[in-house]
Amino acid sequence: MSILTQKTISKKISLSGIGIHSGKNVRLDILPAAPNTGILFKRVDLKKNNIIYPLYNNVSDTKLCTTISNEHGVKVSTIEHLMGALYGVGIDNAIIELNSQEVPIMDGSAKLFVEKINEVGLKFSDQPIKIIKINKNITIKENEKIISIDKSNVTGEIEFEIKYQNKLIGNQKNKVNVFEDNLNNIYNSRTFCLYEDIEKLKKLNLGKGGSLENAIVVKDTLVLNKSGLRNNLEFVNHKILDCMGDLFLSGYKIIGNLKCSQGGHHLTNELLRKIFEDKNNYSLIEIKGKQLPYTFGNYYNLKSIA
Repeated sequence: MSILTQKTISKKISLSGIGIHSGKNVRLDILPAAPNTGILFKRVDLKKNNIIYPLYNNVSDTKLCTTISNEHGVKVSTIEHLMGALYGVGIDNAIIELNSQEVPIMDGSAKLFVEKINEVGLKFSDQPIKIIKINKNITIKENEKIISIDKSNVTGEIEFEIKYQNKLIGNQKNKVNVFEDNLNNIYNSRTFCLYEDIEKLKKLNLGKGGSLENAIVVKDTLVLNKSGLRNNLEFVNHKILDCMGDLFLSGYKIIGNLKCSQGGHHLTNELLRKIFEDKNNYSLIEIKGKQLPYTFGNYYNLKSIA
């Protein structure tokens, strides 16, 4: 079956863990879904009005994580690592059930989500995939923070830069092609915080489930986690993972070159809102063909549908 067709998982995936901000134990099931379903979350702890779609215009909060809400005020938070895994692996359709508001943090990365998806494998449909192609440059600046996306005929690139006064983290920069590169270092990179920020999180009533088992903690020039870092660019690579997850709130994969310096959930969401406020900024394209060569730029039979 063609990899140009929509994909879901071949069978149910079950996971459990703790919410990093709520501190609550959560059970999460990822279920296969029919073509053109997209990704949807279902709060099974609620009897009604419990479906929430992970779309950019349903984002209700971006403080330290991405939270989505439906029209009834029902929320799901910390969705970015799971969404990043689905985006990178290429899952078009899935139903995600959970019995609490927050997606479990697992080890602080997307590693376990990707491993479980790889274990069960993918199921291919006969329905063509759809992608969003950026038509022109869009840039947003907020003080020292900046994010931009520009058109590309062949790739989906993310170039990300972080700048920290902390000497261990410092300035880090990395660039990946989501469709071509090996993303293992991105999937495996964990969320992180500075030791001096832990008290601030507590005062905000956040980080209740945080620990050295699910987050990197940096104190001065030391990583407090006994196992150390998983890769040399783990800090910026985690930001790229977050960005991938937040980009999937477009509903589709994106062909375009994204660059971001010192941004995060808020800035990525603002970029998506800016893209979709004008139909001239993008094209929604349906892809048909027998196979997908090395890049999206070489595919067959592009059909613009919006």
